Order: sequence, then C-alpha cells, then structure tokens
Amino acid sequence: MTNDIFDISDNTPLVLMKQLTRQKRARFMAKLEYMNPCFSHYCRVSAAIVRDAEERGLIHPGMTLVDWTFGTSGIALAMAAVSRGYKVLLAAPESICREKQEVLRALGAELVLTPSEALPGDLQSCVDVAENLVRNLPNAWLANMYENPVSRQVHQDGTGPEIYRQSEGQVTHVFVPMASGAMISGIGRYFRSVNPEVQIIGVEPEGSIYADLHGGKSHGTPAAFRLEDIGAVRPTSFWDPEVIDRIVQVSDADAFNCGRELLHAEAVFAGGASGAAMCAALREGEAYGDDALVVVMMTDFGGYDLSRMYSDDWMRRQGFYRKAKTTLDQITADDILQRKARKDLIFAQPEQTLAEVFEMMKQNDVSQMPIVSFGAPIGSISENRILSILIENDSAMNAKVVAFMERPFPVCQPDATISELSEKLQANAAGVLINLSDGRLQLINKSDLIDTLTHK
Repeated sequence: MTNDIFDISDNTPLVLMKQLTRQKRARFMAKLEYMNPCFSHYCRVSAAIVRDAEERGLIHPGMTLVDWTFGTSGIALAMAAVSRGYKVLLAAPESICREKQEVLRALGAELVLTPSEALPGDLQSCVDVAENLVRNLPNAWLANMYENPVSRQVHQDGTGPEIYRQSEGQVTHVFVPMASGAMISGIGRYFRSVNPEVQIIGVEPEGSIYADLHGGKSHGTPAAFRLEDIGAVRPTSFWDPEVIDRIVQVSDADAFNCGRELLHAEAVFAGGASGAAMCAALREGEAYGDDALVVVMMTDFGGYDLSRMYSDDWMRRQGFYRKAKTTLDQITADDILQRKARKDLIFAQPEQTLAEVFEMMKQNDVSQMPIVSFGAPIGSISENRILSILIENDSAMNAKVVAFMERPFPVCQPDATISELSEKLQANAAGVLINLSDGRLQLINKSDLIDTLTHK
C-alpha cells in the first residue's frame, strides 16, 4: 500500500528483448520508463520538481504552474500538480499528438497551442509564450522542467542506480533518448562514478543538434523532424558531453517503424522516442560481443501516439509506412537450425567416385548430397541421377562424381526468413545450405521447415 501514487514511479521494469535481437550476440534489455502513473519518464521528474518547490516555499496550493511542453512532460506536470491543488497552464506546439492534447484537457490543464514552426527566440514559440505567461500572470510559477536542475538529479540519484542494480552490475551500454539532456547527463554522471567503462550513448532524430555539438561544432544546425519528446533545436543547461560517449541519429521513419516492431515482436507498447532508442541500439549492437548487456531506455508510451505512429494511414501519408513482419518472417534459418540435432554436413568431394558417394548416401540415409570443394558448394548429386547414369553405363561407378554433378544447392545466411527458405525449396531444390559465421555449412530441407512450423 502507498499513500502517494507518485511513490510507484520508481523501479520501472527492465525486460529482456528476445525476438528483435535473435541475430545479435549481445543481450538487449528495455528499461520500461513509461510504466508509471504518467506513462513517461517525466513522472519521476514532475513529482520531484513539485515537492522541491513546495519545500523551498516557491509554490503553494492555489498557484498556477506554467511550462512549455511537447506533451508528455506537460501530462506528468499536470498529474503531479493538479492532484496537489495547483492550476496548470501549458504552452505546446499545435502539432503535438491529439491524444496528448485530450489527456491534458481531461486533467484540467489549460493548453495554449503555438505555431509548430516557431523556434525559441520567436515570440510565438511555446518556450517564449510560456515565459511571457509567467511574467504577466499573478500567482504563477514556471516549472521549467527542461532546465530545472532537479530533473538531472532525479536520474543521477534514482534511474542510474536502478539500472545498475537491476542489471546486477553487468550493464555495458545504455542508450538514452535525448530531449533536454537531463536523463542522459544524470545517468552518465552516475555511471562515471561507479563504472566509467559503461558506454553512455545518446539518441536523437536526424535534424536535432546534439550530434553536431558532440562532434565539436559550436552550434548545432537544427532541421525539421516529426518525432516528439526527443531531440532539440538548442542545448539546455544539462548538455554535458563529458559523460556522453557518442550520439546516434535515427530517421523519423526508422524510429516509428522500430517502435511498431517493438509492439508486434516484444509486446512493448512504446512511443517514437523509444523506437528511436531501440533502433539505434540494434544498429550499433551489430558489433557487440557476447559479453555486452545493452540497456535501452523506453521513455514514452505508445497510447499517446495512436493517431500518428500507430495509424497506418498517417504513416502512409508521411511516407513512413513499412509492412510489419509476420510471425513467419520472424522465424529465421538460425531458429530452424537450433531445433535440429546438430550434425556435421554430409557432403561429397569432387574427386570421390560415384560408388563412394552412393555408399555414403546409403549409410546416412539421404537421397541427395551437396558436392563441396574447399568449403564452397560447387554442385550436388542425387540417387535418381546416379540411377540414370548407371542405366546408360554401369561402369561409371568408378568415375569421379564431379563429371556427373547437378546444380548446387542454394546458399543463404542464418538470418534468412522461413519464407525465403520455403521459396528456394519450392524451386525444385532438395535443400538450402546455410553459411554459418564460422565458415561451416548446414543443410535445411523441407522436413526441417515442416517440423519448425508444427512445433513453433
């Protein structure tokens, strides 16, 4: 039992990803920061900011708390403030998701929508409008969540230690969506103090400024992007490149589609910022080894993005739509080989005779066999082919098989889907050879596919 709903904003789950990471050597874990009363990582921050301001005598019930927001930070502030007797007034770009606007109004927050194209410094921008509202309203206070120092301290004292504890100290990489930079700088400062070897990687949209800044440019060059609750057009006071190892940029399309795949494959109902973080982690994680444990921060909730990211029509209009992978497409050659009793590939060498090859077939109960030379498949031979040869010339049994071989089996990589394998097998192939990472070959036939499909 708890006396305050915000007491359950900590200890968000850390969950192992299984489907999206099948072909990766590293382990990937999603830190579900959106699983709290506010459905975003701002839950910890908003409650802490309101409590801190009360303790310092800056606010008292009846006052109006003002801020600018892209939606989720405003929702978290409204939930923390309205429940404690405050009014909430927020300025937001008119482009923010309809769901966020509806939730804010349902909470009783007053919402002022501003032109989406107006950047900070423009009197019509949400930042400038919020600051102007505070100056002109009596009994108002600017929460300033994107610049409030409490924001970073919450992640340094809370989120960072949680990741370390939940991963049992094994974490090697942390991927963090960057907006104000409070979360990444807080987590980064914590890990610099306990284990500087942990890599802290920031994720932002293409068009955001942090990659330029981290690369040594004095001013990032912003460009338009559609993702919300991630990215920035100007740095905040939290910008701390000393605790960030690198910045990875992700396109809007890749971020949205990876977020949708998270729902289909892992039942993680996250938003676009989380999709960007997972996309970056999977891309970067191609090079990570077995000893890597990657934590990816899931900072936003998919339910706030139903009319955009989870709408096929909206995704098509934006040119972002990609067909979701089916269950079959998620089964790969590597998965099928995992089910098989691992055996060394039975194959013939070109200098062997037909008699020797036929004897191998009988002993191993196979009707077709690949012919391999120096690790490369160059052909195949079947019982039917040997029979037809002997009918024409029974003395051919002592001839070398290379003179009679048929076309080689097709070769695929371990990440080939079951649909691709089936297509090749339907094209009159007795089997498909899988080229393993260690250079060995393994054979998959139709029986293997049937066995996988009937036991999946």
